[in-house]
Amino acid sequence: MKLPEDSSVPTQSEEIHANDKACLGTLLEKYCVLSDPQTRAIYDIYGRRGLEMEGWEVVERKRTPAEIREEFERLQREREERRLQQRTNPKGTISVGIDATDLFDRYDEEYEDVQGSSFPQIEINKMHISQSIEAPLTATDTAILSGNLSTQNGNGGGSINLALRRVTSAKGWGELEFGAGDLQGPLFGLKIFRNLTPRCFITTNCALQFSSRGIRPGLTTVLARNLDKNTMGYLQWRWGIQSAMNTSIVRDTKTSHFTVALQLGIPHSFMMVSYQHKFQDEDQTRVKGSLKAGFFGTIVEYGAERKISRHSILGATVSVGVPQGVSLKIKLNRASQTYFFPVHLTDQLLPSAVFYATVGPLVIYFAMHRLIIKPYLRAQKERELEKQRESTASDILQKKQEAEAAVRLMQESVRRIIEAEEARMGLIVVNAWYGKFVNDNSRKNEKVKVIDVTVPLQCLVKDSKLILTEASKAGLPGFYDPCVGEEKSLKVLYQFRGVLHQVMSADNEALRIPKQSHRIDADG
Repeated sequence: MKLPEDSSVPTQSEEIHANDKACLGTLLEKYCVLSDPQTRAIYDIYGRRGLEMEGWEVVERKRTPAEIREEFERLQREREERRLQQRTNPKGTISVGIDATDLFDRYDEEYEDVQGSSFPQIEINKMHISQSIEAPLTATDTAILSGNLSTQNGNGGGSINLALRRVTSAKGWGELEFGAGDLQGPLFGLKIFRNLTPRCFITTNCALQFSSRGIRPGLTTVLARNLDKNTMGYLQWRWGIQSAMNTSIVRDTKTSHFTVALQLGIPHSFMMVSYQHKFQDEDQTRVKGSLKAGFFGTIVEYGAERKISRHSILGATVSVGVPQGVSLKIKLNRASQTYFFPVHLTDQLLPSAVFYATVGPLVIYFAMHRLIIKPYLRAQKERELEKQRESTASDILQKKQEAEAAVRLMQESVRRIIEAEEARMGLIVVNAWYGKFVNDNSRKNEKVKVIDVTVPLQCLVKDSKLILTEASKAGLPGFYDPCVGEEKSLKVLYQFRGVLHQVMSADNEALRIPKQSHRIDADG
């Protein structure tokens, strides 16, 4: 029976053609793997499982099998750590309130009958500890267990909460919460999140708090909308416990974070404006300031935060207000843990307290950074570099021998190039060094850190020009890496038109010579 022309059943020729395409795709995939030295080495060691490992795209090219094996093990450890972190997602906060008002408000002179110590009394008057973890039950259900303990002036209490969250769809989720504490009775809550549109979402939180005074209901609703790519608008209504209406606009960009908020409520009504500037430096430094004014008084805050290690951020904020007085707030974020130390200095607006709260943390930070943090990070980097040098010592020796062999083969070509350049008064490389340049106090180690690359560079000269692209120079013929893992530079002393020139460029920086700006002043 003849099939109709519009039949979807493939013919024999179509099946053969499909098989040919599949075979061709497999051959292309194998060719891509085998043609790349790095992917081929990965495949030889770990097979297809190694190629499927995420993170190889950031691994430096031209690594040895030993280095690839170490990189694979590191990526595997990081992936396992990320999996554990994502499964439990632990979060914790430790807050220690310190009363240091005795530093500025002493009663010794006013009350002579009161016997006091000659040293100011600094006390810890309150503490708060909270911790939470998550436990995925299914692909859509997650259990969240959290607890907190608080104490103030010798009195305190705590509570424990269990929440069950279910993702209902791609647009929302719901959460049931059960809690109990020694100061408050049982707590039942329901929280719902829903995306109304791609640019708008709503969150509703209902709660029933049982206490000795009866049942205290509470309702909180937040409506948020994207005003533009970097700006969010929020409208919050809170009823029951501390009823209030709050609206705020938050603008977050690469270099700044701006917030303006207005709240009308019982008992607190206020207006707040804050600004944070983000510096684009390696330490992710941020400087912030805010003004908050309302029925309870006025508060001005200013401070800064900075990254002090790979997983730690240290910040300090000075709070000056009426009638709150002057406080210094120190915060340390370590991974998912937060350590907060609010230090109350005085109940009055004393210029001396503001001065010491501002200058004191800066002096302590710079002293610790220079005497403790910087030496520790330098020693840690040295240990890592030493370990890297030991693991790559044989490879460096091999690369050095290959470079020396290449330089010997270049001698004749370089001789002809120099003769041609001398005839035309062109470009002649007098001296060239590659590696880490050290100061005069440690010049004894300069031979270990720097190699002579005069011949390889002269061999690259063509028509009185030398052009190097934005890539590491260690891969050039006749070059090798004399200091693995450290910053390197290329220093060239050359002659052009009978005049000496000199230039120094970073390892990954493009270089083009000759240039008039490289010329050495004869008078200097």
